[in-house]
Amino acid sequence: MTDQNIRLGIGLMVLTTLIFAVQDGISRHLAAEYNVFMVVMIRYWFFAAFVVAIAARKAGGLRAAATTAQPVMQGFRALLLVAEICVMITGFTLLGLVESHAVFACYPLLVAALSGPVLGERVGWRRWAAIAVGFVGVVIILEPGFGVFQPAAVVPFIAALMFALYGLLTRFVARRDTAATSFFWTGTVGALATTAVGAWFWEPMSGPDWAWMGALCITGAAGHFTLIKCYEVAEASAVQPFAYLQLVFSGAIGLLVFAETIRLNVALGAALIVAAGLFTLWRQRVAR
Repeated sequence: MTDQNIRLGIGLMVLTTLIFAVQDGISRHLAAEYNVFMVVMIRYWFFAAFVVAIAARKAGGLRAAATTAQPVMQGFRALLLVAEICVMITGFTLLGLVESHAVFACYPLLVAALSGPVLGERVGWRRWAAIAVGFVGVVIILEPGFGVFQPAAVVPFIAALMFALYGLLTRFVARRDTAATSFFWTGTVGALATTAVGAWFWEPMSGPDWAWMGALCITGAAGHFTLIKCYEVAEASAVQPFAYLQLVFSGAIGLLVFAETIRLNVALGAALIVAAGLFTLWRQRVAR
């Protein structure tokens, strides 16, 4: 892998995190006005169309993309991601972008912690120590011992746990299926599931918000496209640390657009989580 590829991969990862941060900001706006299930349903319609279009252009077409030896696991993965998106967007409306992403940033630590029981991978004591430090950061953000504890603060942590499990299951199915197959199942099953639920919560949408919905769909497809390209040109271990920039970009949108604030405990907790996560990624690279 050349230095040029690494630089291009890092650039694409930074662009991806910026696109996803914008997507989160639009999701926060729309979910404050309309039902979360409807917002996610329309987003998935566009995502499924994007997935099908990509699959149709690949060798073997749709049949090859849909073929899997583990349909139950692929279907469960897709449903888990749908549920995680709904939970996370709900977190945006309850807590805002800053605090939601500060807690959600712990998901790489959850991946490391669960990689043993789920994938049978070995986690050394250094990574366990980093995981413990990261969860101290989560506790600092949640403030369970100060005043009245807000149950809503747990919502982004539940989303992080679901996303970590989704990531591990994606690695599990990758042992027998291609990335194109996993991508196809994620989009199509997700669209069917969100339609089955979201159709019951349809609400009329204003003209300007349809424009925002269009922007949400476009950013969703664009973010996945740049992420795919990122992993095509560079190894995940080289670019993954830059995924934490989504916390920075989303926080900036929360501050500038939604007039959110950053409390000292949130900043301190997020710093611990990111530092622990970066150390964990570094140890994984060393272990390989």
